[in-house]
Amino acid sequence: MKVGLVQQKNTADIPANIQKLQDNIRKAAAMGAELVVLQELHNGLYFCQTENTEIFNQAESIPGPSTETFGKLAKELGIVLVLSLFERRAPGLYHNTAVVLEKDGSIAGKYRKMHIPDDPAYYEKFYFTPGDLGFEPIDTSVGRLGVLVCWDQWYPEAARLMAMRGAEMLIYPTAIGWESTDTEEEKKRQLNAWITVQRGHAVANGLPVITVNRTGHEPDPSGQTNGIQFWGNSFVAGPQGELLAEFTNEQEEVRVVEVDKNRSENVRRWWPFFRDRRIDAFDGLTKRFLVK
Repeated sequence: MKVGLVQQKNTADIPANIQKLQDNIRKAAAMGAELVVLQELHNGLYFCQTENTEIFNQAESIPGPSTETFGKLAKELGIVLVLSLFERRAPGLYHNTAVVLEKDGSIAGKYRKMHIPDDPAYYEKFYFTPGDLGFEPIDTSVGRLGVLVCWDQWYPEAARLMAMRGAEMLIYPTAIGWESTDTEEEKKRQLNAWITVQRGHAVANGLPVITVNRTGHEPDPSGQTNGIQFWGNSFVAGPQGELLAEFTNEQEEVRVVEVDKNRSENVRRWWPFFRDRRIDAFDGLTKRFLVK
């Protein structure tokens, strides 16, 4: 299967961002993509650098304007499309939500981000209620997609549960980067850890992993930090963790990568991790911590 990844810089001009996204989706489709994945919160800037109640005005219903706009494009191009939206579920109730659109433009399913960070410049708990849809793959015409979002990518439990429910690949729309005061050594450690943990999910579950991050510098509106330099580096890993594609740090890119879904079957025969799991001894995983 051919998967298109769109790594993009954004500005405060939401209509311009959406137009650029549409142009880039068209590029991916022209290169043969059957599935196209966009970055986290792709319509605008990563607004979680500050806490501002006016930002809630950017949220939208699902179905809503974005699913209508991108749904028409998915239908026109005959592709499956993974969106990442700021969902307004009800007054005062908002989610960070991935939506999968089918080739006919309809909504195949959605996933609400389960793990919500609260770190300097990533004040997501102010905006997003943790997801309540569980770790359920979404069935589409191109396969069963295990869609997760950004901070979820650090949790092996999330990847495992998606795999156990029959996901054929793991997909992570992402917005992650460096704060400029980090040393070059620390930046390198962060990026390597981010790549390594996700390649580990591919290996442990015998599944391809598709990760799409944004790129470019976005200033801190409060001026308290120097903003975030999003590190790009979108990538695709095969079911043994092999890197099938790795994007640059600073450049916008649209690329189509061939993913062999059938390879997962062979890899799981060679490395039968699911067979050998000691499920009788895993009760402690449902606890917060085991040392009093």
